[in-house]
Amino acid sequence: MSDEPWYKDGLRFTCTQCGNCCTGPEGVVWVNAQEIGQIAEFIGKSIGEMKIEHTRLVGRRVSLKEFPNGDCTFFDGQKRGCTIYPVRPRQCRTWPFWNSNLESPETWQEIQLTCPGAGHGNFVSLEEIQRQAAVINI
Repeated sequence: MSDEPWYKDGLRFTCTQCGNCCTGPEGVVWVNAQEIGQIAEFIGKSIGEMKIEHTRLVGRRVSLKEFPNGDCTFFDGQKRGCTIYPVRPRQCRTWPFWNSNLESPETWQEIQLTCPGAGHGNFVSLEEIQRQAAVINI
């Protein structure tokens, strides 16, 4: 049995800016203190205001809040875009190269059902996929 991952030859992905990864069913977007600080500065609020208005505790960790429909509070539905894109959390920056999405060819195919950029567009090397997957364990 090979130790190489099934995606050893790389994958294709280009973000289409569809916003599907920012919307939909309830989920979590983990944020750390550094990311909270960067977002607060970007939106011109104190860290306390940012935490109160845009984060919630999930167990012992902090996640961005969502609207009742599951959309991230930083998602602009009219423009179909992220309002904090330059400082978006590492979880958002590394989509779709999360370990959970890379478990098998089948999990990668499931992602393609909701993410039109997964499986299409630019070639992403094994090394880059592994670098991104190592940033945060999702």
